Amino acid sequence: MFAPNVSQMHVVDHSKGEPAMGETRNVLVESARIARGKVSDLAKLNASTFDAIIFPGGFGVAKNLSTFAEKGSDCKVNADVERVLKEFHGSKKPIGLCCIAPVLAARVLPGVEVSVGQESDQGGKWPHHAAAGAVKAMGAKHVEKHVTEVHVDTKNKVVTTPAFMCETDYHHIFDGIGAMVKAVLNLAKK
Repeated sequence: MFAPNVSQMHVVDHSKGEPAMGETRNVLVESARIARGKVSDLAKLNASTFDAIIFPGGFGVAKNLSTFAEKGSDCKVNADVERVLKEFHGSKKPIGLCCIAPVLAARVLPGVEVSVGQESDQGGKWPHHAAAGAVKAMGAKHVEKHVTEVHVDTKNKVVTTPAFMCETDYHHIFDGIGAMVKAVLNLAKK
């Protein structure tokens, strides 16, 4: 596991769902805390050492791996994240992205096909559907998928699934993420 050695955009008090004023945290340190250690600095990741890469998504992608939370389709991607995506892509190694993480590929891999779910709200089931428009605005192709489905861009070896972009039961999200991992591993065998 890898994470960038940068300060978080802000610390969130999850009991209140709002920023904790005056607190700062480091993304690498927090990642190691959550994963119980064994997280290395993303700056040290070299695509030649691995067969594939998976970005798990979550709001941290939009706040800490990019500026998507603030700037939408005009976002910038963390320099190490961009380098890693381009290295794996250039090496023709599979890249998996779920939840909001497909915006990273949309920003740095021209012409990539990704899915962040559906392009309409559908009665509140897809509250983050506007991300699909941002993907398109960045020059990527958005492919509508349901939460249990994956989109495989075979040309670019990019696999995406919506995950928590959808308001649904966790077991459906689990199924979609599992399908993404399986598809990435299948591409790594080729």
